[in-house]
Amino acid sequence: MNKRWTINEIKTFVENNSESTLLTTEYTGFSQKLQFRCACGNLFEKNFTKFKNKHQRKCDVCQPPKASR
Repeated sequence: MNKRWTINEIKTFVENNSESTLLTTEYTGFSQKLQFRCACGNLFEKNFTKFKNKHQRKCDVCQPPKASR
């Protein structure tokens, strides 16, 4: 069974593993889009699974989406 993350655990993970800042204050589940501020100042949204497992930890300007093949 997967671990159920709390908003405080997510905030700590973001602080320790990226240069982005978590702006969302409540977490309802894995499909929820969280709002972040990138180190460059841009705002972006990702769900926590993509942020954590797929290393999508910056805005689309600093980390452009990979081209699909």
